[in-house]
Formats: sequence, C-alpha cells, structure tokens
Amino acid sequence: MSRRSKRLLRGLTGALIGISALSMVKSNAVMAATTRYSLSELNQGAAKVLDSLDRVADTESVGADSGESKDDGVEDSEDPASHKSDLVMANVHQSLNVREEPSEESAKVGLLYADCGGTILDTSGNWTKIRSGNLTGWCNNDYLLFDEEAEELAQEVGITLAKVTADALRVRKEASENSGVWGLVKQNDQIEVIMDHSNDEWVAIDFEGEEGFLSADYLDITFSVDSGETYEEIKDRERREKEEKAKLIANLGPVAVGATDETLLGALVYCEAGNQPYEGKLAVASVVMNRVRSAAYPNTVASVIYASGQFTPAMSGKVAARVQAGVPDSCLQAAREAIAGATNVGTATHFRRWTGQDGIVIGAHVFY
Repeated sequence: MSRRSKRLLRGLTGALIGISALSMVKSNAVMAATTRYSLSELNQGAAKVLDSLDRVADTESVGADSGESKDDGVEDSEDPASHKSDLVMANVHQSLNVREEPSEESAKVGLLYADCGGTILDTSGNWTKIRSGNLTGWCNNDYLLFDEEAEELAQEVGITLAKVTADALRVRKEASENSGVWGLVKQNDQIEVIMDHSNDEWVAIDFEGEEGFLSADYLDITFSVDSGETYEEIKDRERREKEEKAKLIANLGPVAVGATDETLLGALVYCEAGNQPYEGKLAVASVVMNRVRSAAYPNTVASVIYASGQFTPAMSGKVAARVQAGVPDSCLQAAREAIAGATNVGTATHFRRWTGQDGIVIGAHVFY
C-alpha cells in the first residue's frame, strides 16, 4: 500500500463528511477522474482534492432543461477571478456546452454533464475556461458552481474507491485477520469504500449486500468525480455502447430487448441486494428505473447501470458474470416490476449502505 493511501486512511472516522456518498455521474464504463491525496487534504475539502482532474469519463449526451445544452447567460454573474479555489462543478440538470472561445457564437467542443467537475484555467467576463478530463474549453458562468458550492456538490457526488493491488484478497466479515470470510476480490477490482467504518488498517466495503473488510495494506485508495466529454469521445462512446449491447444480446440468445433489460437489471439487483429481502431488491431496481425516467440520467437501463463510478458490480464485471450464470427469480421479478413502474422508494435515485443517514431505510441500505 502506498504512503499516500496510508495517509488517506489515517483517521477516516474524522471530519470527512459526504465523500462516501454514492457517486451519481452520467457516464458509461470508463473510470472516473481519480486523484490520490492524504486524508488531511480531503478533510480540507474537495477543492484541495480536485485541483487537477486528469481523466476521461464517458457520459450520456443529453440537453439541459428545454432539451438543449445551455450556455446563454445573464449580466449579474460574479467575477470568477475572485474565487478561492480552482474547482468548478456543472450546475445544470443535463449538460452544459463547452466552447472554443468565450462566446455563445463560438464552436462547441464538448459537453460538461450534471455532477461533473473540472479545474479553472482562465476567465473572461462572464465565461470561465475549464479543463475536465480531456475536455478543455469555455463555459458560461451562470451554469457553473464555484468555491463552497462546488465543494459541497463534489463531496456529495464524488466517490472513494479502493483498488486491489494483491493477486487476490479475502473479504473479512469483521475488521480482523481472525474473522470469517465472505469471499474474495481480485487484483485491480475497484470497490466503493464505506468511509464511516474504515480506519488505517481495515477498509469497509459493501460486498454483495454484506459489509465486509479488506486489509488496507493491499489497496490503493482514490477519490474521484466525473468529467465531461469531447465530441470525439461522445461518438466513440456511442459506438462502443452499440457494440456492447450487441454482445449482450448475442450472449443471451435470440431474446427481445425488453427481456435483455430485465435480465441486466435483475443481475445488478442480485449483485447489490441479493441477500436482502424482496423489498430491498425492488428498491434497488426502482432506483435504476427512476434514473432511466429522469432527464438528468441516461435513458436506457444499460447506460444507467454501466455509467462510470455508479455501480461497482458493473465496473468490476460481476454484473456481466451474473448474466451469464443466471439470475434468481426474485431478482428478475423485482426488475420486472420496476420496469413496469412499481417503486417502494418514491423517486429516489441514490442508495448506499445505511450507516445512520437520513432517507428510506430498507434492509441494509438507505435510499434517497
């Protein structure tokens, strides 16, 4: 384990509030922008963590509010030169145009999506030049968040991940080498950290619906938020989405698209809540479908499930493996009901393991 990772974990039960929230980013199958910092830096706020966002996140291309991406402004925007940090976050429901020059007449170079972040490079009047992953360009200030507001959003939507550096690692039932074992994780697996229950020796994770613990000595800890896309990346991602869906249908045999969505959603339900009561399974499926129906997220089951940084079983390949192995009837039923419109968590679009947070608590999870 690197010295940075050890420092990151030291004192995790302290003042790091909100960073363990489930990341809800609009993207597909590529890891979120990752930065490695000590816990003391994290405790000073997301602005310290996100001074440099250096990776690509693949995201669903949708417009903002009226169906189009935003960039027209008003006159009373604050001067970004007065901002205290380089962190900036998108403040839109769907997406924000990023342009070559600080003008709404300038050519568009890409999109910055809701919950995406970047760093400030320059300012000009009511415009800010940002870098977000591979995307660099100008955004209208009226659709950006700065300083404390940006920090708060980054903390809410960011995600802390543990990457396994050993060939294989036991998932312990308790934070002890003498504890029982839930199962194994393999090298390079990316797993969301339950910050509240972690320390500098043991990292708490959600393992197939159960709280488990991994030895911190074999993990690389990172914090990340999502970033925007250039138009070239959007085209490439859309092509890959079609290819992946074709593979999924081919693997399942000659089935209808609806059945494919049902099976994929059922597999995710199994991975996230396979050991939970039926109400917990339905709740997970409902969260996915609430996102599909929301203008703020991709509009297909597959795109929501495989969005980067959102569902770790999809990122690690466990969802695909479960599709191939078969999905239990109870998980398929939950998926079927949610697709048909049933919900037991209202319009909730987030969930995570419950550690005392406000929300709708069902089994081991809280939905909000």
